[in-house]
Amino acid sequence: MQLGDIADIRAGMVITRKKASTSSEVKATYRMFTIKSIDSLDESFELFESNEVLSPHYFTKEGDILFRLNYPYSAVYIDESKTGLLIPSSFAVIDVQVDFILPEYVAWYLNTAPAKKELEKGQSGTRIPSTNKATLSAIPIESMPLEKQRSIIQLYKLHLQETQLLNQLIEEKEKLFQAQTNKVLQGMELGGN
Repeated sequence: MQLGDIADIRAGMVITRKKASTSSEVKATYRMFTIKSIDSLDESFELFESNEVLSPHYFTKEGDILFRLNYPYSAVYIDESKTGLLIPSSFAVIDVQVDFILPEYVAWYLNTAPAKKELEKGQSGTRIPSTNKATLSAIPIESMPLEKQRSIIQLYKLHLQETQLLNQLIEEKEKLFQAQTNKVLQGMELGGN
């Protein structure tokens, strides 16, 4: 079966059409999903000032999958912590419509090497490769028992947590290195060496 057989797929909003050009045009301010939001540990989102009040259709809801349409392709499952965010057109929204495939499983699968290889077949653009709804719809999705899907999801969540912790450790180690380097440099300046 293909992704298009089990899910509705639509593009996010073209934000340039709704962006307020002056402060007097601002009718509403929304938190917006961005590429940084995919791996964000904190909940700081970019703000978007709109020239009109936008339809709920353009915002994330729990259970959605957002898929980045430009390379490097990536999918993220929207949990309750990422609901209510404006979705720009650089993302496709995937809404799984069947009960025998879990949305989190689809998000995991879209991040695997076989799925990305399928996307490469239909990509367009030379400088920044991109994909589209038709190519995304044609990606084969393997059906498997729900328990197996849940096991994969749990393993994937643990992997993501570990990756986030390792990235935090790298950031902290970098700060420590910079502090130690600055201390050595200050010592050299004071000692005249």
